[in-house]
Amino acid sequence: MEPIRLLLADDQALVRAGFAMMLSVEEEIEVVGEVANGQEAVDFAAAHPVDIILMDVQMPVLDGIRATEQIVGAGRAKVIILTTFERDDYLFDAIRAGASGFLLKNADPDDLVDAVHAVAGGHALLAPEVTVRVIERFARQLDEEQQASGVPATQATAVQQPDPAQQKLLASLTAREREVLELVATGLSNAEIASRMFVAEATVKTHVSNLLGKIQVRDRVQAVVFAYESGLILAGDTGRGASD
Repeated sequence: MEPIRLLLADDQALVRAGFAMMLSVEEEIEVVGEVANGQEAVDFAAAHPVDIILMDVQMPVLDGIRATEQIVGAGRAKVIILTTFERDDYLFDAIRAGASGFLLKNADPDDLVDAVHAVAGGHALLAPEVTVRVIERFARQLDEEQQASGVPATQATAVQQPDPAQQKLLASLTAREREVLELVATGLSNAEIASRMFVAEATVKTHVSNLLGKIQVRDRVQAVVFAYESGLILAGDTGRGASD
């Protein structure tokens, strides 16, 4: 197998050196470059084959969020955002930009390696509790937008207008797939969904794989975004499953 080609993007040389040192001992991972800002990351990904980019958020010239948007939009690489999870706006904006995962800067070496392999394998690196925070952020944004337009917050869920194209994709799901999507979007893991639905975890994984293809998203992170924007999940639904 070809090694996973990894680019490090951080404006702190010591941080880059630390990650490079941890990853260089892994035979299945090759650090192909280091850059100091988002624009350099965009340029590098355009000129060289890259599979995964470890991307800092706060960088000069071009920040990590905008860089992620450009790189993922062009289909050049998957992005893992380096974060402290202290800024919900970073988390939310990174997901909207197309990031496939989030990693703490003080992560253990094993966690770092596992994260790279997970995202390279097509999985999203987003813990259930973080999924809940994403939903809450969507709810807050919805309320803010509607208050700005003069709509009382209490009427927020009533006036949400899902995109017709998203509604069409949502309608393509079977009843079981729709239920699984709602449970994924409310922060449950595959094991928890399997327990809730009284099915095997492998069955849940199959449903998740099928529904991701039908709604045309890359991973579970983007499925959360889709579930909220399509109207499947509304403000106030955070943390509840479809069976409640």
